[in-house]
Amino acid sequence: MSGFVSFVSSGPGDPELLTLKAVDRLRRADAVLYDDLSAGPILEHARAGADLVGVGKRAGRPSPRQDHVSRLLVDYARTGARVVRLKSGDAGIFGRLEEELTALRAAGIDHEVIPGVTAASAAAAAAGIPLTRRQTARRLQFVTGHDVTGALPEGLNMAALADPGAITALYMGRRTFAGLAERLIAVGLPADTPALLAEGVSTPAERLSRHSLAGLAADQSAPGDAPALILFGPLAEED
Repeated sequence: MSGFVSFVSSGPGDPELLTLKAVDRLRRADAVLYDDLSAGPILEHARAGADLVGVGKRAGRPSPRQDHVSRLLVDYARTGARVVRLKSGDAGIFGRLEEELTALRAAGIDHEVIPGVTAASAAAAAAGIPLTRRQTARRLQFVTGHDVTGALPEGLNMAALADPGAITALYMGRRTFAGLAERLIAVGLPADTPALLAEGVSTPAERLSRHSLAGLAADQSAPGDAPALILFGPLAEED
């Protein structure tokens, strides 16, 4: 007997940003394995009696191993359960989706992926700006700000990141941004390039602040607990 796994993208935190399909799968699930950032009001859509299992990973905090999460998915599905793997943002963007898909395919378990609102889209919407701009920002790129050790990843394409015609969405990069900005300025990206720091976007803890590239890099305020995303490049001006 084999169940079915739905990878459900929960968006950045606001339950009203869930898709109709996401809500439907939550209401029908026998078990929900959820990320930390998908907890709270979003879980209220799960049906009464469903198993709710926290499997989220947060930087600097004890977290379940990825192979353990993948094994849980397989084990629940093998009981015949309808399983939701609830992932924050969009499941396919820096969400360790591939490892879990690989485990399900190896076990012969059917599954689906339901897309959702990624943090970059929510941050731009909250700031009232577009992620692309005619003539000035024809390219959009998403990049992670840390590797498995928490350091700035090696092998970043600095020429692409320093492209003055691109807007870059930097995920999980608050703590490594100073080092990245230094490298970007060294390869020619102007120090006054606009940057937007979005913390806790779409949640009650939301905080948006505009800076220059150099100004944000020099910001000495301690990073908060809320997840942060940075947009930089030719961003639209504030009204």
